[in-house]
Amino acid sequence: MSPAAQTPSLLITGADVLGRGVQDVLLVDGRIAVLGADAAEQAPERTQRLHADGLVLLPGLVDLHTHLREPGREDAETVETGSQAAALGGYTAVFAMANTNPVTDNAEVAERVLDLGRRAGYVDVHPVGAVTKGLAGEELAELGLMARSRAQVRVFSDDGRCVHDARLMRRALEYVKAFDGVVSQHSQDPRLADGTACCHEGELSGRLGLPGWPSVAEEVVVARDVMLARHTGSRVHVAHVSTAGSVEVIRWAKAQGIDVTAEVTPHHLMLTQDLLSGYDPVYKVNPPLRPTEDTLVLREALADGTIDCVATDHAPHVRQDKEHAFVDAAFGMLGLETALGVVSTTMVASGQMTWADVARTMSTAPARIARLSTQGQGVVAGAPANLTLVDPTRKVTVDAALSRSLSRNNPWHGRELTGAVHMTILRGTVTAREGLVWGTEEQR
Repeated sequence: MSPAAQTPSLLITGADVLGRGVQDVLLVDGRIAVLGADAAEQAPERTQRLHADGLVLLPGLVDLHTHLREPGREDAETVETGSQAAALGGYTAVFAMANTNPVTDNAEVAERVLDLGRRAGYVDVHPVGAVTKGLAGEELAELGLMARSRAQVRVFSDDGRCVHDARLMRRALEYVKAFDGVVSQHSQDPRLADGTACCHEGELSGRLGLPGWPSVAEEVVVARDVMLARHTGSRVHVAHVSTAGSVEVIRWAKAQGIDVTAEVTPHHLMLTQDLLSGYDPVYKVNPPLRPTEDTLVLREALADGTIDCVATDHAPHVRQDKEHAFVDAAFGMLGLETALGVVSTTMVASGQMTWADVARTMSTAPARIARLSTQGQGVVAGAPANLTLVDPTRKVTVDAALSRSLSRNNPWHGRELTGAVHMTILRGTVTAREGLVWGTEEQR
């Protein structure tokens, strides 16, 4: 059951807006009507009031990289269950990756995903279009038709597979430039790290006997693609950056004025390759977990803006796909419900980022990269009321059994995270509150 279509006006009092100071916020007709001392005076009759003392108010979070599995793998996730998980995680918009069945490589499938998201109603679901037909890396998909469809696709990716043919990547960059699209690349040279590679190449991979995934397999593709972006004058986005070398290339490219953006996942900010010593397949992810020195560089790059945003790469899998020997298990882990807590724990609690930085990296920047006009506008009068209230000091021990996702490949199980989503609001309508999805049997 999706949230109610209409919500009375809401007055939020006592919230710390972006961590910069307490202000009252009045929401009317799905927008931020008044911000500041006059909010209470201008509230209509029968306005609901929410006392938010001690809470931080952020713009609704936006995830550029979510696997919702529908159509095709509804046993692992559906658009509805993934949307509910996203709402619990503070998200008001997510981008559903194209590796569905059928692949989102045409306007028809893109519009189907869009409609499924609207029907669920918990977050705005935007389909990501495939770069190549069937993700095969041989022929461009229907980029223009997807862009002109009702879904208005602007982000394209073969995620899970690298567009490794330089000529094809160049053509894709040239094509999307016409409608200000962006190609999000899964940077993995298949000749340096093939499909069996599952562990960072180094001393640990040798000791564990696992096929190595060298850092250079990511870095050479990042370097090639930023040069192609410079040549074409187009935009390229680097998905799930995982190595210090990739950060170095991206930093150089930005200094040259090349139109490149990049994302980092929560798991690459916190988890390291040392977790693989127990061969637990929950930690198998692509690109793999890297050494601590890479993790520290990724944190610095996110804080200083070299890496633009955090993206979850939420990748649900059913048990039979994960519970194998490590080399045979599926790649990927859950992330939507825990991303804010991971960023709060690793970046805010450490002093490397403020809550305003969290808003920039988890809302404003991803919305800008995706060219969303209705998300990531900040907490300002006149903006759509897409908001997230966070309890910055609340400590939560993650329990995988309580995940809203249909899958349970949760690498955060048993970990204590500081900072929890208190409420998520989509266009003035509450979609999640205090760990409950609004409008569901649990909430009622």
